Amino acid sequence: MEKTFDVLNRLVEEGIIGKYAVGGAMAALFYTEPAATYDLDIFVVLPRLPSGLITLGPLYEHLAGLGYKVEGECVDIEGVPVQFLPAYNKLVEESLREARTLMYGEIPVPVLAVEYLIAIAIQTGRPKDRIRVTMLMEEASVDRSLLDRILRVHDLVGKGRQWIK
Repeated sequence: MEKTFDVLNRLVEEGIIGKYAVGGAMAALFYTEPAATYDLDIFVVLPRLPSGLITLGPLYEHLAGLGYKVEGECVDIEGVPVQFLPAYNKLVEESLREARTLMYGEIPVPVLAVEYLIAIAIQTGRPKDRIRVTMLMEEASVDRSLLDRILRVHDLVGKGRQWIK
């Protein structure tokens, strides 16, 4: 996985992608006990085309030129299926700005803060997200005042009350 993160960091250095951060189940591993996951979710800021559209095309083309293959919704980078998720709303954009740099072995890796992982899971609302929220609340060191602020700003207080005991 270190090689995968090294490739991702080079993509930022080369200007292929903007800021990125690990999200989803893999990000939760930085804060809790391991759980099964299929891929590495990477929330990313992508350059806009002159028309203003955002596309994964140039990123996928660049990675293909480096020998990495697209497999379904992921790109296999050094044996790790990586799913790139463009910053799709204000919560995700804020979570990228507030990402923490953590170490994976010798490689610095931007990871979404646990409070943002919880808020994104609440916003997304799938059954597996509810499980992740419970796990993070029980096992991670969560700044409740920060989480409360995030939920308030992004209009998730009601849903958050239903999910967080």
